[in-house]
Amino acid sequence: MRFRFEAHDPEQYRRKAKTMAMIVAGQFIIFGLLFSQLLTSQFGSSLGMNALGVLLGLLATSVVVAVLRDRPGMRDQRYAWELKRQLSRVSAHLPALRQAGLERHDPQALDLLAFYHQGMQQLADLNGRTFDDDSERLAERLRVRQAREEGRLPVEVDSVDLRALDTFRGD
Repeated sequence: MRFRFEAHDPEQYRRKAKTMAMIVAGQFIIFGLLFSQLLTSQFGSSLGMNALGVLLGLLATSVVVAVLRDRPGMRDQRYAWELKRQLSRVSAHLPALRQAGLERHDPQALDLLAFYHQGMQQLADLNGRTFDDDSERLAERLRVRQAREEGRLPVEVDSVDLRALDTFRGD
């Protein structure tokens, strides 16, 4: 699977994320209360019926989110979710990638490390946070940049083939 970086407006992303969070929270509250009221009116008031109502509210909210997620207006949110998912996959392989990329200058490992650092930077930008407060991460990003330059690789990647992670499973 190839992941390709996309440009998204951070202000618009944050505005949509806040709106979506409020909508989801509101739906969860409404659905939870609605199902709890229906269950307790039919089967009597008990902690179990209320808990079941909340669980059904959570399930109904999950269905609504799954449907809304595929809307065209949610493209930047889907992109951020997918970026987070792929960064999580890469972070699980970081020790092997560091060894292969920074010690052996493996081009695939360097691509994945560059992707990781660029993706973390993009997420920080989208969320309005600073990324440059971790000196270890900054030093590693600089080492990756230098290794890529030494290997005559572009400093940044536009996309990365994440199937290459399988190569670094056994390291």
